[in-house]
Amino acid sequence: MTPPAPVSAPGNGSSPSTRYRVCHVTAYDYGEDVPISHHLLHLIARPHPRQRTRRNLLTIDPVPAVRTERVDYFGNTVTYVTVQEPHRTFSVTAESEVEVFEPPALAPEDSPPWEHVRDSLRGLSGPDDGAEITQYCFDSALVASSPDLLDYARVSFTPGRPAIAGAIDLMHRINRQFAFDPTATTVATPLATVMRNRRGVCQDFAHIAVGCARAIGLPARYVSGYLRTLPPPGQPRLVGADVSHAWASVWCGAATGWLDICPTNACVANRDFITVAWGRDYDDVSPARGILLGGAGHGLTVSVDVEPLED
Repeated sequence: MTPPAPVSAPGNGSSPSTRYRVCHVTAYDYGEDVPISHHLLHLIARPHPRQRTRRNLLTIDPVPAVRTERVDYFGNTVTYVTVQEPHRTFSVTAESEVEVFEPPALAPEDSPPWEHVRDSLRGLSGPDDGAEITQYCFDSALVASSPDLLDYARVSFTPGRPAIAGAIDLMHRINRQFAFDPTATTVATPLATVMRNRRGVCQDFAHIAVGCARAIGLPARYVSGYLRTLPPPGQPRLVGADVSHAWASVWCGAATGWLDICPTNACVANRDFITVAWGRDYDDVSPARGILLGGAGHGLTVSVDVEPLED
């Protein structure tokens, strides 16, 4: 039997890195003037052990009367804006410069059995002993427990299997058994429908991976961000470039930490992945949502460009 190939684990500033300039444009056309609109934005890339944020800039048109920023419960930067003048269009241009570090190689057998990881979390509650991790064990608005998720998870997380190996196997199975189909779902499509039809997009596949991990008792979170637009020479273009992307992050034990898996592309997140926000599911980190008075329609265009920078 061929041993599992090494995968990537969280790294540090001494690892090879790539700097990127990201430009994410979101534009709405309401069909007619609206007198007021409110918007909640998750568009500012967050720093974490494998990502250094060098610059973030949000340009909003029309210029809002109210604009505030705060850090939410999950550590993401959230921008709230209110436009209080008649406007037919609304646009946000989010520009970031980030540096992403390559995780070091880590063999799947380096992690303990998934049952040990699950059991090690029992009794943890306070902020100093694991609550930030255990909060991702529970149902959320868009990812609820179900027998289907548990049955699907058990195929990958067999008794005694290392947590990393189980998470990677789950990632590959979702990639093989679910078809990428942008017409099959919307943000409102229930996860049960995705499980039944085996079709969807990156958001759906991330939710399935998160739901399966939670079904067996492992913490898992939903991650939103971007992919490198053009791949390095000789490598295939990743599915999900040019738009916002999503993947899952599974807790694999204290020694390994969070392992980011991308079912859409069947790969562990590396320095082609730029993180914006994470939470329990898409509902916690949607890039833009709003409330407006009036409007005859809701035209939306989104474009994302991720450009590597030369040192």
